Amino acid sequence: MNEFDIIRDVFAPLSADAEGAFSLSDDAALLEDGPYVFTKDMMVAGVHFLPKDPLDLVAKKLMRVNLSDLAAKGAKPVGYFLGCLWPAGVTREKIELFARGLKEDQETFRVSLYGGDTTAHRLKSGPLTLSATFFGRPPRAGVTRRSGAGVGDDLYVTGAIGDAGLGLKALQREEKFTTVDKASLASRYHTPEPRLSMGAAITGLATAAIDVSDGLMADAGHLASASGLRAEIDAVSIPRSAAAGTWVARQTNRWNALAAIATFGDDYEILFSAPPTMRRSVTVAANAARTQVSRIGSLVRGKGSALLDENGREIAIRASGFDHLR
Repeated sequence: MNEFDIIRDVFAPLSADAEGAFSLSDDAALLEDGPYVFTKDMMVAGVHFLPKDPLDLVAKKLMRVNLSDLAAKGAKPVGYFLGCLWPAGVTREKIELFARGLKEDQETFRVSLYGGDTTAHRLKSGPLTLSATFFGRPPRAGVTRRSGAGVGDDLYVTGAIGDAGLGLKALQREEKFTTVDKASLASRYHTPEPRLSMGAAITGLATAAIDVSDGLMADAGHLASASGLRAEIDAVSIPRSAAAGTWVARQTNRWNALAAIATFGDDYEILFSAPPTMRRSVTVAANAARTQVSRIGSLVRGKGSALLDENGREIAIRASGFDHLR
């Protein structure tokens, strides 16, 4: 096995539908029909995924976390560039398993590989490190920025919150679940669902949007701060799956449990704001996108984000979410 065999046999087939990729046989790709929206995410074994996670699922997570960023902008995905730094002694079979996951999700999301680079560690302790740059076409009405929200805007979130964090705890055997719930939660950790249809549907009616990757409270704070405001979130209104609801119900302190749900990372849902006058339009957009959407709070004057109980009192949280440098 050598680098060029891997590129030709394993990765070049993933570029078959990418006009301008030249079957990965050149030093660069040619993109002629812009403009494009770009995003880039990295994933490192032991930080963003478990070292023993199946590599086809790792590939799908890498793809989906990037697609989630495009979804929050309302963009339509086109393709991506890939960088792989493999552990020393990686086998061809493992690389092929990784590429299989990419191929399956390329077909699901209709994207193609346009280029990249692959290499391997010389030190045995070097972790698998992956980097992907995705690009897509912006919507006609323009991308939904992280900034742009106003005082009094409602806050909405798609899907359910907390499943991925609980899935990680299940996989690490820190929490016990039924077999069915464990499988469901682990799936949400391994293969999040980028809300591409909903991101496109709220273009023009959402005043700001962000994908929830670092934790609901952390990303609510990011969205609010970009507009110089404060996000207030009703803890009871945070949408939860049946599995997460069961977990919350068996905790001794309900508010601590809801705070934990609100600060877990890896949800990859869309958090967005819209004026109260747009509530009916949001419902119509959610129905059109066939996506669950919940109104969970509002934006007010101030700074940061706050989680409130049923009486409007702030719930203490230790940390609002994941910080990549801590």
